[in-house]
Amino acid sequence: MAATPAQRVAVLSLHTSPLAQPGVGDGGGMNVYVRELTSSLARLGVECTTYTRAWKRGLPDVVEIEPNHRLVHVRAGDVDLPKEQLINIVPEFTDAVGHYIRTHSRAQVIHANYWLSGLAGHQLKHELNLPLVTTFHTLARVKAMHGDAESAARELTESAIIGCSDAIFVSCEEERQQFREVYGASPGTVEVITPGVDRAYFSPGSRAGARSALGLASHPVLLFVGRIQPLKGVDVAVETLAALSHRDAVLLIVGGASGMAGDLELARVIALAERLGVSDRVKFIAPQPHHLLSTYYRAADVVLVPSRSESFGLVALEASACGTPVVATAVGGLLSLVEDGVNGFLVPDRDVDLFARRVTEVLDDSHLAQRMSSQAVLRSSRYSWQHAAMRMRRVVAEFARRDLVLCE
Repeated sequence: MAATPAQRVAVLSLHTSPLAQPGVGDGGGMNVYVRELTSSLARLGVECTTYTRAWKRGLPDVVEIEPNHRLVHVRAGDVDLPKEQLINIVPEFTDAVGHYIRTHSRAQVIHANYWLSGLAGHQLKHELNLPLVTTFHTLARVKAMHGDAESAARELTESAIIGCSDAIFVSCEEERQQFREVYGASPGTVEVITPGVDRAYFSPGSRAGARSALGLASHPVLLFVGRIQPLKGVDVAVETLAALSHRDAVLLIVGGASGMAGDLELARVIALAERLGVSDRVKFIAPQPHHLLSTYYRAADVVLVPSRSESFGLVALEASACGTPVVATAVGGLLSLVEDGVNGFLVPDRDVDLFARRVTEVLDDSHLAQRMSSQAVLRSSRYSWQHAAMRMRRVVAEFARRDLVLCE
């Protein structure tokens, strides 16, 4: 007999709200993931409650986002608490979420996003005897492999969460393989839940119209979208611009400083652009509402994704859906989103000279650019939030007929 799908899911997103604008503070692809996956699940008839920390004053206790999907602002710690100190308020957050679940939502499954939420979800699993699904988005050991070391406390916490999760969601087969290489076998299942793209917003459009809307001329346009932090490799984008023979090319950087190193990284990138003589061709643009990013994607000749590591790479997918070729680092989920030479190029080791050569190929060969644009749109059509939600619903349905994972 088929398992009965869980009809009530508690979604934990402690450190960043799915309603916050990507590119601001700690907001990024995870915000989009939580919002879109949970909303798609709600549209399938699953009652979803997302719990996030109240991040500014005056927020309502509960926001009814749409039928079957509400968001609860949990009061835990000062509203302007730095991300690095959020671990101190996890117990307060956990207690508040547990109380709400007992008195209001009666959740059947916990879906924790990021390690801080996983820490809360781990405790709630034992308190409420509920299955725990964890999407880490980034992992300490994987980041360390690419030069972005995290604390020993985070690594130990993630290992404990892995040892008690009934399912771990990864974004692509490459991420699942990497997870197994770095962490070995896990007691729960490791499931691929591939993110999607909202084609109501991200679809091909007029480049001339997009440039007109943004006040851009006919010169080559490179685009970087994301938070300004060392992990995302904004410096590589600036160095790529400087290495081009196209001296009229401009680089648009859409996003804001993020994390403790964000302001320092922004200052470093500005100084780098000045030292390389391209500061007048680097345009810093404030974070934009998510749905407006499509105008920037359509206006660009090439989108650069030079991340040190990337579990998926939502920017690459959104750019592809708009028909813009992507030149990206050959890491993580970008290996599945970009087929080298087909819808863009993959660059090993964040090699600036190779980044510049690949960008030049796209700029100098209109036939190649058009072929890549067509392939990008075609490949992006494989990705759907509805499909991701259907896959998640099937996975959590299996919990009804198996025992919960016990802590290792």
